[in-house]
Amino acid sequence: MVPPAVLGMVLAILAHCAAGAPESSVTPNPPLLGDWNAAGKNGVVAAGSPQAVAAGIEILAAGGNAADAAAATIFALNITDHGYCSIGGEVPLIVWDAKQRQAKVLVGQGRAPLSQDAINWYMQHGIPGGDDIKRAPVPSVVDLCATLLQLHGTMSFERIIAPALALLDAGKAPWHPDLAVTLRRMVESERSANGGREEKIQAACDRFYGRPGAPQDIADELEAFHIRKGGFLRKADLAAHRTLVEDPVTVNYRGYTVCKCGPWTQGPFLLQSLRLLEGFDLKNMGRDSPDYIHAVAEAMKLGLADRDEYYGDPAFVKVPLTELLSDEYTRIRRPLIDMAHASMEIRPGDPYGMKSIKSAGVIRPGAGGTTTCVVADRWGNVISATPSANVAAGCEGGEAGVTYGNRLASLNTKPGHPNCIQPGKLPRITLTPTLVLKDGRPILAISVAGGDLQDQVTLQLLLGCIDFGMMPAADVTAPRFATDSYQDSFNPSAKRETTIVSLGSLTVNDTVSERTRDELARRGHRLKVTAGAVAAPVMLYLEPAGGMVFAAGDPAAGRHAAAAP
Repeated sequence: MVPPAVLGMVLAILAHCAAGAPESSVTPNPPLLGDWNAAGKNGVVAAGSPQAVAAGIEILAAGGNAADAAAATIFALNITDHGYCSIGGEVPLIVWDAKQRQAKVLVGQGRAPLSQDAINWYMQHGIPGGDDIKRAPVPSVVDLCATLLQLHGTMSFERIIAPALALLDAGKAPWHPDLAVTLRRMVESERSANGGREEKIQAACDRFYGRPGAPQDIADELEAFHIRKGGFLRKADLAAHRTLVEDPVTVNYRGYTVCKCGPWTQGPFLLQSLRLLEGFDLKNMGRDSPDYIHAVAEAMKLGLADRDEYYGDPAFVKVPLTELLSDEYTRIRRPLIDMAHASMEIRPGDPYGMKSIKSAGVIRPGAGGTTTCVVADRWGNVISATPSANVAAGCEGGEAGVTYGNRLASLNTKPGHPNCIQPGKLPRITLTPTLVLKDGRPILAISVAGGDLQDQVTLQLLLGCIDFGMMPAADVTAPRFATDSYQDSFNPSAKRETTIVSLGSLTVNDTVSERTRDELARRGHRLKVTAGAVAAPVMLYLEPAGGMVFAAGDPAAGRHAAAAP
């Protein structure tokens, strides 16, 4: 049972926010909720909206673990942060299971349609823009959350979905009542199913996807909606969808094990960047010094170039990850970082031939949204997830209330490219949660919203903590920077050289000193200065001794954090 005081506080916050009150006017008492940073020993949640944070805290306070709280938070985010994410979207996730003492990746990403006719259409016409439903992958959030609950959770689907249903019942969007009906149908299937908790959760999930033996009503509605809107999603795509469970890709950086999702995301480019930066004394450079910003930016450019050249769904293409992360490849690539001059080229390397630059691979000048979620509980379980969908404004959800995203635009139509669209293929996405271990135990979890900027900002948060000893509240509010010197992950053009956003660019916060900005410009960076947040991070830090967990989200980016009582 949730303690009455806690339940009352959570319900008051949910009702207050659902009624349309400004988020800034919500002033709950600690230790239940903070604003943008919090600390406690009984669990923390950091995410987008305060309502979604409250959903996770409610579950932790009721005795749920991090997996239960993360599932509740994710479902709530798909309502409160709609547009940035959706039930019809995606949510890659990394979980640390304290009992099993291991990290696992849950591949919460939908695939391209299985129909070869659909793929032929894309190859002939291109992947469309705007709010065209043909950009939508198979919805993956429901199966992701069900898999998380089955493998790592303790609660029922009915229990973790309760905060989301409360938000839907109080909501005003046209799709809210329809989605509430869909979720209650799933609860109905869970209640009536035979077996234990895991089998009952499976029954709820199977109903959503219309799998054999399950009621077909939701899947029928989803298929009919996509047909009516001109989309390619069919019941066969829904029924075939499963959340894969993988080992994370890891590197060791100064004694820390950094865990990322595989090359179906951009995550390994962060690991490549860390390997390059091992060769620099960043601490002595000083955080936010010209040398530090220059070295990190140039390392990111090299990692991004390899991302765009080699990454894709490893079930369809060979991705040379072992070579890209190897000592030899790192050694030959590191000298490409010229500390006196900013690179104005896209320079992928050759990991097969172990050459620093790929022949004919250099490109020279002339050529929506996401949200966040990190959770830790009192037992040491930790989760980092990055829900998304890029839902178009005014997007309807059909009879099932399931709005759709655009992630198929992260594939392309260049024949032979590792990220070219194929039947059932995962797009190479930007969504990229992060978990960091120290001495075999989790110490950091990070989630960032911001498309191609996600791992650029994650890298800076990691360096802030590991190299400069910064705690989350200081780290997420420190000055940040990013480059646009890469292929746009949301431009599916077959002519990849035309998708470069801005060669040699470097955007920095206006809180970076004028002296530093002048020196970066002198080195050749095409400098832009911004007063706004560069991406939208949340992070948590687990104290190695003492059991305290510290969480923070950048308040300038509308992030929130809370600690359970």
